[in-house]
Amino acid sequence: MSWTRIVLAALAACVLLFAGAAGCGSGDADGGGGRKNGESMSPVGKLLDATDDEGRHYREVDDEDAPEVGVEVQPDADGGWDVRLTVRNFRFSPAGTKAEAVAGRGLAHLFVDGRRVARLRTPEYRLPAGLVQRGTHHVTARLYADDGTVWAVDGEPIERTADITASQPGPTGRTSAPAGR
Repeated sequence: MSWTRIVLAALAACVLLFAGAAGCGSGDADGGGGRKNGESMSPVGKLLDATDDEGRHYREVDDEDAPEVGVEVQPDADGGWDVRLTVRNFRFSPAGTKAEAVAGRGLAHLFVDGRRVARLRTPEYRLPAGLVQRGTHHVTARLYADDGTVWAVDGEPIERTADITASQPGPTGRTSAPAGR
């Protein structure tokens, strides 16, 4: 074999290797990368049409693997309320976490009488006295994925509510709700 044939054969082999590598993909019908029509396809749960009051879609997960949350609220010495969340199959994401759904990870939103008062990345929060006027109120903790979707089971958001009663001159009583949905 002459040198020119060897060089041409080597060159042809390189071209075929590069062309083959450029054409490689995941083999998925959607073009690879888990994307369809430019939209991200999440491997975690199933997005539902249902949304919360803020328009955030529910992300359905199996009951078996679902996160759980419990909420306990106690009056503090300054007239406010100490809120403590207990979670199972869930961990809080630090600030700056990439906005994508990862199984069992995210943050909690805290609501008083249906109005969001805080986004929590830790299980503890101090609810200022000014947010809780005299009377009975509902304090709800709801779990969200980092992409803003609501974790849900059987079409219902994963949340827990505790009732508190504030009286003058300061809050009284202690209330808690066990972990669960």
